[in-house]
Amino acid sequence: MPMIDVYAPENLFPADADSELGTALAQAVLRAEGVASPGPFHLDNTAVFIHRLKSTAIHTGSTNSANNVRIQIITPPGSLNREGQRQITKEATEIVTRISGDDTLAKRTWVILTEAAEGGWGIQGTAFGIEEFTALAAQAAAAKAAQEKN
Repeated sequence: MPMIDVYAPENLFPADADSELGTALAQAVLRAEGVASPGPFHLDNTAVFIHRLKSTAIHTGSTNSANNVRIQIITPPGSLNREGQRQITKEATEIVTRISGDDTLAKRTWVILTEAAEGGWGIQGTAFGIEEFTALAAQAAAAKAAQEKN
């Protein structure tokens, strides 16, 4: 159930690239979490928010109009191990670089991985912690098994 935010200059990606960017990043994060074949539960609860900003809204220490990208990925507690962190950082950087068409973008792409605090992940009015996630995963697995049986 990761939440992904991409902050980039408004003209960095092609105008029609949002769908490709969102799908590629969502699939990459799920792979990094170890979800080999995501079902509706995972796909419906993985969101990508693409923030296209005016170039003057992105600053560095050296310029008031930077061509940098920030990708923040927020995950439930414990969903990314160290290898998963490495994998998604590399893959997310490759995705935005490829879609932008700018081979130099990788050196200006920041991937920030944030893990929600225990109980700090809420949906449908419920604050999810390990106990709730375990129950939710069991329900999703049972639903998937029932679907495959039919």
